[in-house]
Amino acid sequence: MGTIHIDRTLYQDKPTDGIRLEKEMAVYDLLDQLRISYIRLDHDATATIDDCDEVDALLGIEICKNLFLCNGNKTEFYLLLMPGKKKFVTKELSRQLGISRLSFASADYMEQFLNITPGSVSILGLMNDTKHNVKLLIDNEVVNVPFMGCHPCVNTSSLKISTKDILEKFLAHTGHTPMYVEL
Repeated sequence: MGTIHIDRTLYQDKPTDGIRLEKEMAVYDLLDQLRISYIRLDHDATATIDDCDEVDALLGIEICKNLFLCNGNKTEFYLLLMPGKKKFVTKELSRQLGISRLSFASADYMEQFLNITPGSVSILGLMNDTKHNVKLLIDNEVVNVPFMGCHPCVNTSSLKISTKDILEKFLAHTGHTPMYVEL
């Protein structure tokens, strides 16, 4: 694990540098439209949850671990939000969902349904899932924290957003109803 460069400046608005991907800017535009405030921190790409330790400290949150999963037949897709440092045990979640085999979905499905790539998985990608191909699963621990940390569909920025705003405003907009799980 190398050291990532972090712009230690905390922003409360969207970037204006003109070098951002369209999908990232669409996130900020939607958050502004929904009147969801956020604090943004820019940094080098973070490929793993361990890369986010300093980001977590600067934002005063714990970045959520976001896993993109599917059933064995690749007919059901799930986005799982859980505390970043919590260990994922596939068997526990499979049992709660009544699925015999649960695995990680391919990057192709991730891009097709959420317009995101590995390392950038985020609840905010649900804004791109207009056909509701992805079911949202949230670990109960995530719901009980006042703020959640997530990427704006790219892993070169991280956002601190009110959990209440995500659950009440953002999900109301996308039409995704979460299923709460205990991991």
